[in-house]
Amino acid sequence: METKLKPVESPSLVMRLAYAFSKIKLGKVLSPLKVAYVRLPIAFSLFSNRIGSLDGKLQLPPERALLIRHHVAQINQCSFCMDIGIAKAIEGKHYSEKFYHLNEYATHSLYTGSDRAALRFAEELTVNKHISDETFAQAKHYFSERQLVEIAWVVATEHYYNVMNLAFDIHSDNLCQIRQKA
Repeated sequence: METKLKPVESPSLVMRLAYAFSKIKLGKVLSPLKVAYVRLPIAFSLFSNRIGSLDGKLQLPPERALLIRHHVAQINQCSFCMDIGIAKAIEGKHYSEKFYHLNEYATHSLYTGSDRAALRFAEELTVNKHISDETFAQAKHYFSERQLVEIAWVVATEHYYNVMNLAFDIHSDNLCQIRQKA
């Protein structure tokens, strides 16, 4: 499927460096970089890249943050984000059966109470842009105040990525296949 804006194949010198970095790090130049970020000042690309690196400072376990991101991307139907999320999980050795059964998180035996609380929190925030008192109380049972804020951060930043890709019909880059071959 074609994107709404044509990918820029011959960018400025600075963006050529970003393209090269993407190719080295991920095996290809990412479509969002070639379609959207190339059309913005470089600071926007640097900001977007920084979000991913900030996840390493979260108290939430990496697998949980990736599950939350993937669930939000599924709800928002962002195939690029679902693909890169699985690729990151594979690369970081955080990939598990849980990624296959996210639509069943409320009832599937793979998920712990804290998994369910985090995913329900993320789902309500994504769908309703609000957290019910019941969901908040359940999440507060499992998570510190910092971790609750971190869950909201993960949801909010995933929305940012999803909306940027959805606006321009940016779809999967098949990064899962690249990671599985690596």
